[in-house]
Amino acid sequence: MILRIVEEGSTINQTLGNVVGGVDDVTGELLGVHGFRDAESDHGLSPMVLIAPGFTHQRPIGVASVTVTKQGTGYTAARVVFRNGGGLTSPAGTAIVQNGKVVGVSIDRPGFALTATPAIEIVGDGTGAEATASLGASANPVVGELQPIADELRAHIIADGPNFTEQAAIDYRRDFGSRRVFIVEPKVSGFSATRDEYVIQEGSARQAGVIAKNDNESGFWESPSNKLILGIGGLARPIDSVGKNSRANRLNENQIATFIRDGGWYTWGNQTCSQDPKFKFLSVSRIDDMINISIARAHRWAVDRSITRGYFDDVASSVRLYLRTLVPKGAILPGADCWVDPALNGEEEISNGHATFDYDFTPAYPAERVTFRSHLVTDYIKNLFN
Repeated sequence: MILRIVEEGSTINQTLGNVVGGVDDVTGELLGVHGFRDAESDHGLSPMVLIAPGFTHQRPIGVASVTVTKQGTGYTAARVVFRNGGGLTSPAGTAIVQNGKVVGVSIDRPGFALTATPAIEIVGDGTGAEATASLGASANPVVGELQPIADELRAHIIADGPNFTEQAAIDYRRDFGSRRVFIVEPKVSGFSATRDEYVIQEGSARQAGVIAKNDNESGFWESPSNKLILGIGGLARPIDSVGKNSRANRLNENQIATFIRDGGWYTWGNQTCSQDPKFKFLSVSRIDDMINISIARAHRWAVDRSITRGYFDDVASSVRLYLRTLVPKGAILPGADCWVDPALNGEEEISNGHATFDYDFTPAYPAERVTFRSHLVTDYIKNLFN
């Protein structure tokens, strides 16, 4: 486990900013979540599951749009002033002036955690311009910052939903379209040894723990769903799971994982936020990542070797052998292969020290939906006395 500690700010906005981090202009140090990039050089480990419990569920409310209701006249320049919106930071915008009129307002900063729709005053050398603001929720900034990091590391982000209502969770889900984001909802109830009572905790940490345990005991190719989760006493709000229209199924249909109770507490949900249907299942996305990472690392010996016909045969054979070891484990289906395409390994490529290998595989897909068809018949009455 790689742990990043950030300084708590005087406001949640400042703390989120510290978690988001970046690169120190003076020292070049990677701050906040960007520090995950240093994990391999610092610790010899590359994190595959990224979480930031307590900082991924927010959808900051800010100004989503501004409508100019009166364009006014006589303007050569104008500025936009937002008043009485509350929140932790105020919105900011720029007036767009054409032919003496204010024809629009561009939003430079939506503001953070506004509590009311701000009034807009347009100040300039003209008169009569008026505009109104509309509020909307923004995507969580920590999850947004983690996505390119997860792409680079071939990792996945376990993000907490807003822990409010089912519709709020669905709205949160619509903020993301990446295979790297896996949402869990709602929060769970866990016992606090320091407070001697059950307290509400983020579900992402529990889900990440289940994934790690599952990797160690069953393998990275196993689905994270329908796995026993220990140490929780309940959920922050009820989630039923019986029937097609249950809360659990509705969340899953919207690519949101949850937790269900059935002789114990279990994780429930397979789908990422991927827009590419190939990677809609978390286990499939992780199989693809782990195979690519494993082949690259296991074949470091192939770097800087002399390129000969035997070299191509040795590397292709080695990759093929590794892929076939995954078949009896249940990670991929039979038929995986590795080959060399002569068209991609021409004279120019080889003379520049570049060798290309192709490989393919079919992952083992999780049985997310199992259907049993019932047939009531009278055929077996004839066997009553036989």
